[in-house]
Amino acid sequence: MHHVVIIGGGFGGLHTALSLRSSPVKITLIDKRNFHLFQPLLYQVATGGLSPANIAAPLRAILKHQKNVTVWLGEAHGIEPKTNTLHLKDDSLTYDSLVVATGGENAYFGHPEWESVAPGLKTIEDATRIRKKILLAFEKAERLPVGKERTAYLTFVVIGGGPTGVELAGAIGEIAHHTLRHNFRNIDPSEAQIMLIEGTDRVLSTYPPELSERALQSLHRFGIQVLTNHMVTHIQPGHVQLQTDANDRIIMYSHTILWAAGVQSGTFGLALAQATQVQPDRAGRLPVEPDLSLPAHPNIFVIGDLAHFNHQLDAPLPGVAPVAIQQGKYIAKHIRIHLKGKSLPAFKYKDMGAMATVGRASAVAVIGKWKLWGFVGWLAWLFIHLMQLVEFQNRVLVFFQWSWNYLTRNRAARLITGGLLDPKKLKKT
Repeated sequence: MHHVVIIGGGFGGLHTALSLRSSPVKITLIDKRNFHLFQPLLYQVATGGLSPANIAAPLRAILKHQKNVTVWLGEAHGIEPKTNTLHLKDDSLTYDSLVVATGGENAYFGHPEWESVAPGLKTIEDATRIRKKILLAFEKAERLPVGKERTAYLTFVVIGGGPTGVELAGAIGEIAHHTLRHNFRNIDPSEAQIMLIEGTDRVLSTYPPELSERALQSLHRFGIQVLTNHMVTHIQPGHVQLQTDANDRIIMYSHTILWAAGVQSGTFGLALAQATQVQPDRAGRLPVEPDLSLPAHPNIFVIGDLAHFNHQLDAPLPGVAPVAIQQGKYIAKHIRIHLKGKSLPAFKYKDMGAMATVGRASAVAVIGKWKLWGFVGWLAWLFIHLMQLVEFQNRVLVFFQWSWNYLTRNRAARLITGGLLDPKKLKKT
């Protein structure tokens, strides 16, 4: 039986498997995590709006009724294309068709040392780490006297003005101005400074200019300062250094610096590029053929964040969930047609639009020819994200959690986990 091996249980890999449910194939789905993660809502976990279990579902539970799928918990390590062999860190297996949907990781543009100071947001662990960092900043400020150190703890810097950065900054603004109101005795959380740093001339640069302007207005309304045309040149514990397009240098003091500025391929993407002699782009993405296969390797498909697909638009397709989902469904159809000895036309992405929430009851969205913003855009964002959650149980839980958060402005999941603060590092008031 034709053996399809899928690496990655994200949007692309999972929808490839689900779309092959009625096909005469054997499927092995490999992921280093045992769950599918709804990444677009990670920022809600990072800011205490949702718990990790609300946006994740066990892969085995999702696929339990699909008898042609076997789920392996493992990590891809290397590949031998000539023998159709995939090596894991602790095992090996052969494939007839290989689907690589490993996603991406945070890109620090040649400065990996920044990651320890400015965490990005790609995993559950990232989200809980950021949540701890944000909440601890208020806790530490509560025990410090008025001065530079307390101001640094009450200054939050988000680097990157794309959807993740905008959503993260907006959520921190809501925490500071509403959620934590009256929770402290020595500090006023609403005095917190939230800075959003963007290297280009506007936030949400891939959106229409009028929606970028709407998002900017909403950010200002939520008390967020936006610095465009500012590039990060250096990050160290306690401060970040910026440079303007006029070569002015700015040092910003903050103990909470968060990264939302880029994505690159992971280690397996580089191993795959070497094994197949494919030249990756600057972000580590692998160029694919119109049918999403690698050049000279028609049985190896790359989809999602790892794929550099430039056969349709002037620029490569973006690394967003709708692209990965459509590519996964296309690959499944491609395999079914191929088994019948037929061919399939090239993959063509159907743009379903884009959206980003800016804060409470405010979002911007492009859906076909429609451009939405404010409360209407936010309702569209809520509905679409609820419908994209994999399991019905998660949809119900998230709906009730969002409803409660909206009515009370409370974020029930604002828990500090993974160890408490060190009192020796704080000055007592």
